[in-house]
Amino acid sequence: MNEVGPEPAVDATCSRAGCRAAAGWRIDWRNPRIHAEDRRKTWVACDEHVGYLRDFLTARDFPVWVAPLVPTETAR
Repeated sequence: MNEVGPEPAVDATCSRAGCRAAAGWRIDWRNPRIHAEDRRKTWVACDEHVGYLRDFLTARDFPVWVAPLVPTETAR
C-alpha cells in the first residue's frame, strides 16, 4: 500500500527566469537607493541558481541575506 503524506507547506518555484525547479533557498534583499532600511524583498531559488541570484544582487551592492527556505506549518 502506498501512503501519501501531507503535501509540502511550501510550494515555491525558483525565481530565476525560465527555471521551473522547486526552490530550497530564500534570498532576502533590498535596494538601498529606493527601499527603507526595514523593507526587504524576497526571491526564492533552487540549488542550481541560488549562487547566480545572490551574485546578481551583490554585484549591484544590494544587501543580501540567504537562508534555507523553511516550510511553514500546514494550515489545519
